Amino acid sequence: MKAVVMAGGEGTRLRPMTANQPKPLLPVVNRPIMEHVLRLLKRHGLTETVVTVQFLAALVRNYFGDGDELGMSLNYATEDLPLGTAGSVKNAADKLRDDRFLVISGDALTDIDLSDMIRFHRENAALVTIGLKRVPNPLEFGIIIVDEHGRIQRFLEKPTWGQVFSDTVNTGVYVMEPEVLDEVADGEVVDWSADVFPRLLKRGAPLFGYVAEGYWEDVGTHESYLKAQADALSGRVQLDIGGFERSPGVWVAESATVDPDAVLKGPLLIGEYAKIEAGAELREFTVVGNNALVREGAFLHRAVLHDNVYLGPGAHLRGCVIGKGTDLMTGARVEENAVIGDDCVIEAEAYVSSGVRVYPFKTIEAGAVVNTSVIWESRGQRSLFGPRGVSGLVNVEITPELCVRLASAYATTLKKGERVVTARDSSLAARALKRAVIGALTASAINVLDLEAAPLPVARFHTSREAAAGGIALRTTAGDPQSVDIVFMDQRGSDLPPAAQRKLERVYSRQEFRRAFPGEIAELRYPARAVEDYAHELLACVDMTGVRDMKVVVDCAGGTATLVLPTLLGRVGVEVLTVNARLDEASPTETLAERRRDLQRLAELVSSSRAAFGVRFDPMGERIALVDEMGQLIGEERALLVVLDLVAAERRRGRVALPVTTTRVAEQVCRFHGVQVEWTSTGTDALTSAAAADDLVFAGDGRGGFIVPEFSPAVDGLAAFMRLLGLVARTRLSLSQIDARIPEASLLKRSVPTPWAAKGAVMRSVIEAAEAAGEGFRVDTTDGVRLAAGDGSWALILPAATEPVTDVWAEAADADSAQALLERWARIVEQASGT
Repeated sequence: MKAVVMAGGEGTRLRPMTANQPKPLLPVVNRPIMEHVLRLLKRHGLTETVVTVQFLAALVRNYFGDGDELGMSLNYATEDLPLGTAGSVKNAADKLRDDRFLVISGDALTDIDLSDMIRFHRENAALVTIGLKRVPNPLEFGIIIVDEHGRIQRFLEKPTWGQVFSDTVNTGVYVMEPEVLDEVADGEVVDWSADVFPRLLKRGAPLFGYVAEGYWEDVGTHESYLKAQADALSGRVQLDIGGFERSPGVWVAESATVDPDAVLKGPLLIGEYAKIEAGAELREFTVVGNNALVREGAFLHRAVLHDNVYLGPGAHLRGCVIGKGTDLMTGARVEENAVIGDDCVIEAEAYVSSGVRVYPFKTIEAGAVVNTSVIWESRGQRSLFGPRGVSGLVNVEITPELCVRLASAYATTLKKGERVVTARDSSLAARALKRAVIGALTASAINVLDLEAAPLPVARFHTSREAAAGGIALRTTAGDPQSVDIVFMDQRGSDLPPAAQRKLERVYSRQEFRRAFPGEIAELRYPARAVEDYAHELLACVDMTGVRDMKVVVDCAGGTATLVLPTLLGRVGVEVLTVNARLDEASPTETLAERRRDLQRLAELVSSSRAAFGVRFDPMGERIALVDEMGQLIGEERALLVVLDLVAAERRRGRVALPVTTTRVAEQVCRFHGVQVEWTSTGTDALTSAAAADDLVFAGDGRGGFIVPEFSPAVDGLAAFMRLLGLVARTRLSLSQIDARIPEASLLKRSVPTPWAAKGAVMRSVIEAAEAAGEGFRVDTTDGVRLAAGDGSWALILPAATEPVTDVWAEAADADSAQALLERWARIVEQASGT
């Protein structure tokens, strides 16, 4: 007598465990489910078996081969397309015509007495005998009613509770006579329970049900998968567990290495060539796969590790599944019902919350708190916030669902009834995602003032002027049209400071969102004069003396600056040649090549039109690039110095705020004009905080971002442009002349890869190296570690906030000296990083 093992299922409910392997190959106590099925068949003398395969069929064939290692003879019947439970068996009909045969699922765990079931079939002269099992919850199975002799009376596939009339369900184990195959059409999708059996029953064919007393579990969900592991370890199902029983319920493979100081509390299983170090604690219902390594201090309870898993020191796993080839680093924690796919990396101190699914080949960054499944994303981030806000691929990492959760978390940090300003760039993606943000805010009792498409400086202005609690703006990521940034603002219109970011992240990670009661749902309003109010206030704050009849060239980059510049420039009488003055929904950002092309075009227009200068805005009107009257692009660092020189020359007093990464040539410029420098950290919030001081006259970040303190403490390209118009109009020098009189800087930068866990050690090593050098370095820790020498040269070692790198800056009197200084400290960072 032959058997048929159906092994074509995808097991979609079990993803990500089945994302890159078929369900029958999922291990239960370190052996594939299908191997347990084959061993059961062999115990009952069914050694000649046909295996029906479809999804990832080659993996099944490669694993089991011809069955010789199991003492069986296996043949395969491959379906090009899924044919259903009956269609797949009919696909193997040429191998089953000789005698009755048994059909069994390759992805259900059972120890049913197949010999007794075959006897029952034979004694009743049945055409089909269906294996039945009594279960407490029959909703997911086909219910079958039999009479006192076992003859089937009625079928019902996957009933509701109102239709449940029995707890006896179909196990998918059948004994059949070969003529039943004539009831199945060739090449069609046909199911036994839904199509063939009801038709045979209606015709009065002898169909019988065998109520089995053994174990049976349909391993179709993550919960049932963990239950099957526990049942196998507890002896509720008769399986061949490899290894020897070291103590009651503690099964250890002969080739495994277990330190005597490891704590083992069975039932549990440790696989072949696995290693358990001293101090590790393995508790009930844990399965450690073959060739796995569990380091000291790790804790596992009801955790299932597949093969080749690395578990770092202090890692903590409870009620979860870890796919093969996955590495969990020091202190990583995975909670109940979480599933980590194959070949993932969970970095140090990362936290994967209950129920999270991490699909294969993903990386969870060190220290990340992951409470939503990582499916399409390439990695789970350590922090929500990056240098441009919350950023990611549209509808992959930044989805409407994520926007709702983020906005709900933000609203939860505010008081009910407060106001939030929203804005976006011209892209369709930002428009769609902003709607999700607005819905979440109003549902959380936060009133919304929506500016629709507007420059980011306008959104910042209205946030600070409308007594709003904050703002949210969505924009396309610079240089990446597939990605979007979500910018959160505080009541000043500035980027959310780090403390507020952490508060938002805590609410987001805990999913503790506040919802409004029905009578508290908030309002959505559209301010009528947003652009006019911004323009009026800006012109009232900035000195525009002498600008009438100036000629400038302006490139709006197809962005939202287009909406404001006509109102501003029309009131001051400037002659303007404007390019790209339209809202470009199809291309809301540009590639580096496109930016260079447009800057070159701007330069040609400035020189040919004899304009005073040219300016190019970014698509949100926040940053500017400058071209002098000769048609030469002024680099970002030089542009900062040029504008600084203009401001300092006119003011002759006060302070300017600059990040510590700025060239110290800026000190020379300020000293010449009698202005002082305040060095700040590199975060945007540090500049905006400094800009709030009464005596501050200028701030800039060296990346095209300028602050006009008399108008706003936030980076504002539109305000910077209007201020620059006045400054240039009143000076006797052109931009090229100002640039020429400023000394050249020799400032270099390098990024050194640094694991998150090594960053603290790197900074300690830098300070120790400076002390050991004995060269009298002056140490400044405003941001990172800045080491200033007596000759004016300096180096800055600054760990990146959002990436596993350390940035090294160096400046000296000439390029060669700066390069030598950079090499010296970069080498120290590399040694401390282990790179």
